[in-house]
Amino acid sequence: MTSPIIVVLAAVIERDGHFLMTRRLKGAHLAGTWEFPGGKCDEGESHEACLSRELNEELAVRCEVGEEIFTVEHGYASRTVRLHFRRATLIGEPAPQLGQEMRWVARGDLKALDLPEADRGLVDLLSH
Repeated sequence: MTSPIIVVLAAVIERDGHFLMTRRLKGAHLAGTWEFPGGKCDEGESHEACLSRELNEELAVRCEVGEEIFTVEHGYASRTVRLHFRRATLIGEPAPQLGQEMRWVARGDLKALDLPEADRGLVDLLSH
């Protein structure tokens, strides 16, 4: 039996050559890894609405959602995710709402982060 595919949206937010990254909370799938902020898409929700909602919930910020720059499907032991990375421009300053760590990471330092496997292809793309 194959696990259902979970559609996830992640924001690629770049400012002055640095990318906004957040750290997954304890108790979450892949806890402690760094990721591009975002989350699961609800049934019937557009990608733009999902990313806007997630950034508002996680970082108390509005955004303009741009083009999709990378998509990957990755199977973990307990689930399969289809991850859509979209460019986003923040309106306002992000402030973590869930107690998660947040930092701006230089393009050249992305590969040094402990990232989920599904994020590696995007980081390779951004590092060139």
